Amino acid sequence: MLDKFANLNDENLNPMDEALLEEQLMNSLLEEEPPQAKLLHGKPVAEAIMSDNLSRTIRLSSRKCQPTLAVFRVGERPDDIYYENSIKRHCEQVGVRCQTMTLPTNIREDEFAAILTQAVQDHTIHGIFFFSPLPPNLDEARLRSLIPPAKDVDCLSDASQAALYLGQPGAFAPCTPAAVMEMLRFYQIPLEGKQAVVLGRSLVVGKPLSQLLLAANATVTVAHSKSENLSQVCWQADIVVAAVGKAHLVQGSWLRPGQTVIDVGMNPDPAHGGKMCGDVDFEAAQTMVQAITPAPGGVGLVTTAILCRQVIEAAERQAARNGRS
Repeated sequence: MLDKFANLNDENLNPMDEALLEEQLMNSLLEEEPPQAKLLHGKPVAEAIMSDNLSRTIRLSSRKCQPTLAVFRVGERPDDIYYENSIKRHCEQVGVRCQTMTLPTNIREDEFAAILTQAVQDHTIHGIFFFSPLPPNLDEARLRSLIPPAKDVDCLSDASQAALYLGQPGAFAPCTPAAVMEMLRFYQIPLEGKQAVVLGRSLVVGKPLSQLLLAANATVTVAHSKSENLSQVCWQADIVVAAVGKAHLVQGSWLRPGQTVIDVGMNPDPAHGGKMCGDVDFEAAQTMVQAITPAPGGVGLVTTAILCRQVIEAAERQAARNGRS
């Protein structure tokens, strides 16, 4: 672009021509688009996982084993129904049997407990999952505790979470944090020795993700919407993971060149009715950082593929135990 202004310092230029060329140069620079971050799309990551999932279910079928997931939904929440349909679709694609059961919101706790216990004792079921939050008439912590770690494919129970925090082998990580780690691995984002900031402290994403990052030898800071100097905390990080659940919380001014940003959030977009957006101001961030996930189109696409993978792994473990017995 600068070639056409190579004569700017030509001694033969008169002052008027020189001023005109300078103006054209400035206008060209202003018209240039700012550099864009590399987009870390979820689709190729999910496709790679699903391809591997299919290969593994084919191998299991030769051992007369079909991975099976039991999904329990209480009520008719639209977001639960949407995710349930996604789970069924992904399971069907890779040969995982998905058994769904819809329960009324007024179900008694002892009835739900009995249904869960039956699934726990059924050796043809390898993974158990139920949608959260449950209605207030149900003790969710108690019901979660009924799922043994071997079948707890989304790390629902206290026992599974304790095993994850203690670094014990065999514990399944929650699917969304596992999806974040898979995206970082797929796109070869280095973690060892890097400064990682996790925005969010939930038991579903923030806290377990911090443990997974620590296990990968990152230096981890857990922050949240009430943290002071949040912009400075983000600025200093090499990797920023936003999982707060607040639209456009992370501004472009919080970020700097060279960073990787993973946006886990999924919120109604306040600027565009009917659309969804992440926790990061994507338009501003993509001109600042080195790499960023779109939202939607990023982590969410990988999460269900991870759920399928963990059901398959649970089936593989059971098949291995049966082979030794």
